[in-house]
Amino acid sequence: MDQTTVLDLCRATLTTALMLVAPALLVGLVVGLAVSVFQTLTSLQEQTLTIVPKMLAVIATLIVLMPWILGTLVDFTSALLRNLAEYGRAS
Repeated sequence: MDQTTVLDLCRATLTTALMLVAPALLVGLVVGLAVSVFQTLTSLQEQTLTIVPKMLAVIATLIVLMPWILGTLVDFTSALLRNLAEYGRAS
């Protein structure tokens, strides 16, 4: 296995990982921003008010997107295993 193959595998892995976590991160960001604006407007500074809505929103997002996440992981793993012999011959 040469450097180019390793870099391609790393790039594909990181791209897939980023694609899988991006929706949950974006939902957490939007909910956190909304809670922060709410806290600023009401002068309510409760720690659990920031954490609990973000956790619930991220968990709900992961549950809703679980079929897509699992499908993407299965496709990535299948492609990786199908090309495993080719990766070994590249050296």
